[in-house]
Amino acid sequence: MGGAAAASAFLLGGLWYGPLFKQAWCREAGVDPDKPNGHPAAIFGGAFLLSLVAAAVFAVFLGPAPALAHAVGAGIAAGLCWVAASFGINYLFAGRSLKLWLIDGGYHTLQFALYGLVLGLWH
Repeated sequence: MGGAAAASAFLLGGLWYGPLFKQAWCREAGVDPDKPNGHPAAIFGGAFLLSLVAAAVFAVFLGPAPALAHAVGAGIAAGLCWVAASFGINYLFAGRSLKLWLIDGGYHTLQFALYGLVLGLWH
């Protein structure tokens, strides 16, 4: 169950930070899209492991048999009000752009909504 939720977010990330927002994200984050910041296996492996941890802990938070609407709503709330809001605080102090916050915060809001969808459907 946690693995399926993590995989959903991993696939979303591939679309979100790939064809949808790669160029804008790289520009706003100051990242060269043609120069990797490490070994791809370590980056993608670490990202999947962290997605798995987040999905597993969110599953514990939701409980053993969450109603679908509650699970998705809780995912949206967690992504937007905990993760994106926390990023927003950091981005304000770091002088990061609103556009970068919208890209990253939007991803994490959808990530947790997907976790809720998968976990709500699983039961």
